[in-house]
Amino acid sequence: MDDQLIQSHPSVMMGKPVVAGTRITVELILEKLAAGETAEQLLEAHPRLTKEDIQAALSFAAQALRADVIYPVVEQPV
Repeated sequence: MDDQLIQSHPSVMMGKPVVAGTRITVELILEKLAAGETAEQLLEAHPRLTKEDIQAALSFAAQALRADVIYPVVEQPV
């Protein structure tokens, strides 16, 4: 992965990680893929996005989750 594909700057999307040169956040890419959109649909909806950008977003998210942070899962009452 090219580490320069995903960037974060306080003046762009409040510092959220984005695809370099765009305002497309890693969060948006993950949400759309989790909702069932395909990579092809993402590329069609966002012409500046590339397959490499989507792969970089997934890789960035995987690396971020490797941090030693506990994510508590709150169970909803039945």
